[in-house]
Amino acid sequence: MTEHPDVVATRAAYDAVAVDYAALLRDELAGKALDRAMLAAFAEHVQTAGGGEVADLGCGPGRVTVHLAGLGLDAFGVDLSPAMVEVARETYPELLFEVGTMAALELPDAALAGAVAWYSIIHTPRERQHILFAEFARVVRPGGWLLLAFQVGDDVVSLRHAYGHDLELDAYRQDPDRIHELLAASGFTEHARLVREPVAPEKVQQAYVLARH
Repeated sequence: MTEHPDVVATRAAYDAVAVDYAALLRDELAGKALDRAMLAAFAEHVQTAGGGEVADLGCGPGRVTVHLAGLGLDAFGVDLSPAMVEVARETYPELLFEVGTMAALELPDAALAGAVAWYSIIHTPRERQHILFAEFARVVRPGGWLLLAFQVGDDVVSLRHAYGHDLELDAYRQDPDRIHELLAASGFTEHARLVREPVAPEKVQQAYVLARH
């Protein structure tokens, strides 16, 4: 199957920066109490609903995956970039990481108690994001939970140099109300929303949306 050019570009960019990206962001959550609070709320809701497997979709080098595991969840990671998955496996050998795409996950229907897409929907053009949400709805069981993180806005950021590397990568900022509509259309009910002010070097507000299937 022919891949969309943005998928090819995203994979190539993250393959190129994987090692430096992991080193720069490994401890980022330690300084972001509100981010950790949303992850903790997600974990508690999953556990209260009976627990089960949780997927970190677009897991990168696994820093959020291992944080979820530390909160007591049965967490594993999936990422488009083989280089990112290699770094994650080397850094956290006790956890499972697989190469895959959020648009077509190799998971059975209703396989997950929950899923996290932590700044990973942002590289899919808006006109195709409904495909991601439909896939989230397919793999998260009824009563399961979904947590999203993204930058707030309506513009596209075209990165040509980041993490010490030249690259070509587009990032789409998101309107939380539009995300609400995408969730509803896919069968999710928004449970909570947090929008916080940027923390340097962030330039715009950051949003976190917790939803139930």
